[in-house]
Amino acid sequence: MRRKELEHIIRVAAGLADSLEIVVVGSQSILGALPDAPAELLESMEADVYALHAPEKSEVIEGAIGEGSPFETMYGYRAQGVGPETAKLPIGWENRVVRVQNPNTDNKIGYCLEPHDMAAAKLVASREKDKPFVSAMLRLGVIQEATLAERLTTLPIEPEHRERLRQWLSAEMERQRSMSPGRPGLGGRGRDSGPAR
Repeated sequence: MRRKELEHIIRVAAGLADSLEIVVVGSQSILGALPDAPAELLESMEADVYALHAPEKSEVIEGAIGEGSPFETMYGYRAQGVGPETAKLPIGWENRVVRVQNPNTDNKIGYCLEPHDMAAAKLVASREKDKPFVSAMLRLGVIQEATLAERLTTLPIEPEHRERLRQWLSAEMERQRSMSPGRPGLGGRGRDSGPAR
């Protein structure tokens, strides 16, 4: 998926839900912070979305522009209608979303997850594709170890689960460092450096 395609989905989903504001979760929310994100992070052709003030309209969105829809057949990408409960997110995520609003969204607003928040949610979900995606984000320098570790501490999950995720992150960074000798800053350019541009 590309940024203009995400913008198209925001526009259409907002119209279907009769809503000004759409929340984008899942991997393709990366396109908010990084419109030109590395191709390795853009392999999915599906954006997970819901209307901020009308999440019950997700079924309408799914039916009209979801998997197997004429929309997908025509454009080659699709939306998945989800709900606010879909992603377990760090405390304060709402204050860090990246706003996408322009003529291509018909000035409707898409709120994309900040990359570290999205990565934390994917680690909680831990589906087959999730940890490899976060590994790639770290390796590419899109997110930083220290910031992700901090976000993990505020996830609304059991302490034991948080500790397992922290241990995975530590082990993954050690693995990446061992594979890239001479690159001490890999994936960890600092807590306040922000997303790679």
